[in-house]
Amino acid sequence: MQMPSTSSALPAGTAPARGSALRTWGPLALILVLAALPLLPLPDFWIIQLNYIGIYVLPVLGLVLLTGVAGLTSFGQAAFVGIGAYTSAVLTTQAGFSPWITLFIGLAITAGSALVIGAITLRMSGHFLPLATIAWGLSLYYLMGNLQTLGKYDGILGVPGLELFGLELGQQRVFYVLVWTFAILAAFAVIRLLDSRTGRAIRALSGGSQMAEAMGVSTLRHKIGIFVLAACLASISGWLFAHFQRTVNPSPFGLKMGIEYLFMAVLGGAGHVWGAIAGAGVVKLMEDQLQVLLPMLIGTSGSYEVIVFGILLVLVLKYLPSGLWDFVDRRLPRRLRMRDWDAAPPLPERARPAAGEVVLQVEAVRKTFGGLVAVNDISFDIRAGEIKGLIGPNGAGKSTTFNLITGLLSLSGGAVKFRGEAISGLPSRQIARRGIARTFQHVKLIPDMTVLENVALGAHLRGHKGSFAAMLRTDRAEERQLMREAERQLRRVGMGEYLHELAGNLAMGQQRLLEIARALCADPALLLLDEPAAGLRHKEKQALADVLRQLRSEGLSILLVEHDMGLVMDVCDRMVVMEFGTYLMEGTPAEVQQSPAVRAAYLGTEH
Repeated sequence: MQMPSTSSALPAGTAPARGSALRTWGPLALILVLAALPLLPLPDFWIIQLNYIGIYVLPVLGLVLLTGVAGLTSFGQAAFVGIGAYTSAVLTTQAGFSPWITLFIGLAITAGSALVIGAITLRMSGHFLPLATIAWGLSLYYLMGNLQTLGKYDGILGVPGLELFGLELGQQRVFYVLVWTFAILAAFAVIRLLDSRTGRAIRALSGGSQMAEAMGVSTLRHKIGIFVLAACLASISGWLFAHFQRTVNPSPFGLKMGIEYLFMAVLGGAGHVWGAIAGAGVVKLMEDQLQVLLPMLIGTSGSYEVIVFGILLVLVLKYLPSGLWDFVDRRLPRRLRMRDWDAAPPLPERARPAAGEVVLQVEAVRKTFGGLVAVNDISFDIRAGEIKGLIGPNGAGKSTTFNLITGLLSLSGGAVKFRGEAISGLPSRQIARRGIARTFQHVKLIPDMTVLENVALGAHLRGHKGSFAAMLRTDRAEERQLMREAERQLRRVGMGEYLHELAGNLAMGQQRLLEIARALCADPALLLLDEPAAGLRHKEKQALADVLRQLRSEGLSILLVEHDMGLVMDVCDRMVVMEFGTYLMEGTPAEVQQSPAVRAAYLGTEH
């Protein structure tokens, strides 16, 4: 199936103007500048300020993952900074531990705390989640301020500085190297994470859980995972802060600082890793300068910089909603992504059902919404290598039946079996694992990911490497296999010219073809297509019909919901007709065409 060329299409092997998290000249220049700064004859004051910026970058990087990428708003990063700081301060001053050991103890305590808090709060959605983060952030702040062991609100004094092989790291240039080594390594770890199988699952979270779960992604597990990772980055920041300040108290770990970290992320560009450095740098430098300049201009002292920050935030959200780094990023050249998957071995494929085997059994399924019966005791089955149409007028309950089969909706009655196994009541990711893939009536994709990356998300269950493998880059062999499979499925549906185009730039018909390729990437035994021809032109519908016939010849079973009767009559072996949620009839296309009951359902008359 070959799509017509458009001016937005890019040749295979090239990169888009924007796309996956690849290194650009901008970040490279930023790193070179940071490396050169301590060699310049800068005053010690400015080196100290740069140290603070580096310390702030770490928790802000966590917010890039949480808020910018996954869409989870958190005001609690400062509390995790406090856990790292207080753990090291207590153990070094009261138990004589080495600071380098307390770093790992602090990480363990922070990760455990984040795991418990995340498992409770990340089940919430909407405004409840940020409110919950405010609540536990305040709780940890007041806990730090009221425990005698932690020095109450006076804090802990005399925290030792850091030494490495007998070298005192101090608070200036040598410490600068340590802080920014942590910050840059953390930035590259996050970039590598996002450019991986796990990263694609994380990026799917912001668009809602339905699509991600249908691809086999455990959304709650991935939310908790990045929540713990963000907390650990904050803990490292707290450890550095404690041994840089040589004292800790609750003030830097309260809600005010939690809001400030979020402000840094938004200002710098919450969706950009390098925006964490831009945001932390601008906010810290502006804060210090405004505290000096505003009293001189106004003639009185006070926290007027907060007012300026509020105005600045409104202006950024109005004119630069994607942050400062996005403004820079759009104007920087990008390196082309290496095409390195041609020689990768193919992914293993599941065994196909025998010809004629019953693949899906829908037994008297029922769905009620209060007093409304949306689906009323519908029954049918699908055999291997069969295309079965599910048709009916608007509001007949076709998409609801789809969602009952795939687990997006719970059954009010009846049962669904796949290859003889009951799948009723299973979450959609478990149903996907058994070999059912689907598209959606309203297209669901990740607009700021490339077409290739969107389709590779469909192969999520066919990979196994996790977050640590991605950050350490030991997942590359599997990643090449996933990319090879994604390209194969895209070329299968005629989308080979669009590999590196952003999915959000595609026309509606092309987005539907992308969804089909993504579903095929899961290597299903049963494919459910919800109005795949919507938005396609005539020749594209003909090519889609050819693809569906080819899939049927390979033994794939297909359940097709479609309003285009020409396509349905052309490709379906049998059809199930629904009306107002009830079963009307089942038969071949010819039998359905000749049925007076079907004509009455569509036209309102039997004649």
